[in-house]
Amino acid sequence: MTTTEEIITIGTMVIAVMTTRFLPFIVFPSKEHTPNFVRFLGKYLASAVFGMLVIYCLKDMSVLTTRHSLLQFLGIFVCVVLHLWRKNMLLTIAGGTIFYMILIQNQ
Repeated sequence: MTTTEEIITIGTMVIAVMTTRFLPFIVFPSKEHTPNFVRFLGKYLASAVFGMLVIYCLKDMSVLTTRHSLLQFLGIFVCVVLHLWRKNMLLTIAGGTIFYMILIQNQ
């Protein structure tokens, strides 16, 4: 990429990020009642995305043929335990990922 193309790309990304950050505050001012649909998305969307990521990670796994699948299930188990223990999505994702990476490196 040329310098001009890099500047245009960075500028476009800045505009896109700023728009997605500020638009909800413009569309839904704090003085008005937030629509039920938006509150529903705020409540359930993070869990739905997390579930979709788990399904995506497990879609090509062959349970009976590899030892690797046992390590994946152990990582999922650690994620479930961490989430039930602390109910913190960041801790769940980071803890499960770190545990899984340690298992993979030491197999």
